[in-house]
Amino acid sequence: MSKVILITGASSGIGKSISLFLTSKGYKVYGTCRNPNKYDISEYALLKCDITSSVEIKKTIKYILSIENRIDVLINNAGIGITGPLEETSETDIKSAFQTNLLGPIAIIKECIPSMRENNTGLIINITSVLGYFGIPFRGIYCATKSSLEIIGEVFSMELKKFNINVVNVAPGDFKTDIALRRIDSKSNNLSYYTDDYSKSLKSANKHVENASNPDLVSKLIYKIINTKNPKIHYKVGQFIQKFSIVLKNILSDRLYEKILLYYSKN
Repeated sequence: MSKVILITGASSGIGKSISLFLTSKGYKVYGTCRNPNKYDISEYALLKCDITSSVEIKKTIKYILSIENRIDVLINNAGIGITGPLEETSETDIKSAFQTNLLGPIAIIKECIPSMRENNTGLIINITSVLGYFGIPFRGIYCATKSSLEIIGEVFSMELKKFNINVVNVAPGDFKTDIALRRIDSKSNNLSYYTDDYSKSLKSANKHVENASNPDLVSKLIYKIINTKNPKIHYKVGQFIQKFSIVLKNILSDRLYEKILLYYSKN
């Protein structure tokens, strides 16, 4: 029997890539986004679900279970980028980022647990980020949301183990997606003390995304995880330097590591 897979944020970018790849492998895929009518996708079911809405989450899970009687794999991919100096990032933008990148994933995990527990099997995959392992200038809030999701995934992994539910965190580096078009820009104005540094940082971030690999690499890793009996809790995928930067944090002195990150964020 083909596994039933729910993927949030499946209308574009990494989420769409994963959805198409898993559909091609014969899985029954349900994707979600805020406005499915905007997208011409016929390969898999694209459902309306704003993960910041508990009502829409409950409605979506109930609908899938009414048809399939189970959700075998939940892939928490939906998220939003946010950039800006911490000093100038508004409380509204901070709350919005955490609501989408952390509280939404927690809510949908909680909604999926009862059916997985009843079936005595399940797999939850959180798409986090290598930026969940270290902070870089002007993306502090984004880093914090992904770091928090990493910890939440670790705790869910321990708490759900006795129900035969595996929880995995997958941390991608930069991949060629449209994330730059959808992120929150929280810099207050052009008279900011941070204008020059922030401008250089944004240009660097955009360049890294433009020159990044195809997100199919993430899709293939997800497929491998789904077919692994005892998957690891943490996976990193992307450019070597981005993955190696996590290792360097544990080797170098704090100030030297900080110097490298400052250089990387502007180049």
